[in-house]
Amino acid sequence: MDSSFFYLLAADVILLLHILIVIFNVGGLVMIIIGYLLKWDWVCNPWFRLTHILAIIIVVIQSWIGVVCPFTTLEMVLRSKAGEAVYPGTFISYWLENILYYQVSPWFFTIIYTVFGVLVVLSWFIVRPRPFK
Repeated sequence: MDSSFFYLLAADVILLLHILIVIFNVGGLVMIIIGYLLKWDWVCNPWFRLTHILAIIIVVIQSWIGVVCPFTTLEMVLRSKAGEAVYPGTFISYWLENILYYQVSPWFFTIIYTVFGVLVVLSWFIVRPRPFK
């Protein structure tokens, strides 16, 4: 086995991790709202809520300062070392363009991430997490 196999495998693992983080960020807010309506106790878990709010705050800060996500950067470095083609821009913009055929400006994502971040922060106050023990 040559080293390109291991670079591709590592890139795919990073891609999977990145997808899971996106699902956690988006799905977390959806589950908090549904959990609030259905009175699910686990959505008030303080560790879940703190992890969720910190994850989206990192995304918002990165978008405001114009930093490409480190997961995207690492994935592209690994794919490049394996001799594969890499995509320009950010993870979300790349897949949005390829799946939905929409091309949007980077400022659009900054606004979307910011609005989403504000919703997550608001959820902290509307659906209060339990105190840490």
